[in-house]
Amino acid sequence: MNRNIALTIIFSICILAPAVVMAFTGHASITALGRNPSAAPKIFTAMMITLIFAEAVTIVAFLVVWQLFAAK
Repeated sequence: MNRNIALTIIFSICILAPAVVMAFTGHASITALGRNPSAAPKIFTAMMITLIFAEAVTIVAFLVVWQLFAAK
């Protein structure tokens, strides 16, 4: 398999995986708010921490793949 094709597949996974995490987080938080609206501050805090970690992992993965593209 060509190196660039493999890195492109890895880069695509780096985009899709956090998007799936964010979608599941959004769905779970909306469901939780529908069941218990008074717990909104706790749900919001947990949701934001999850989204921040997902975004941090995405940025690290982008930087790693970018360095792999640059290396020859």
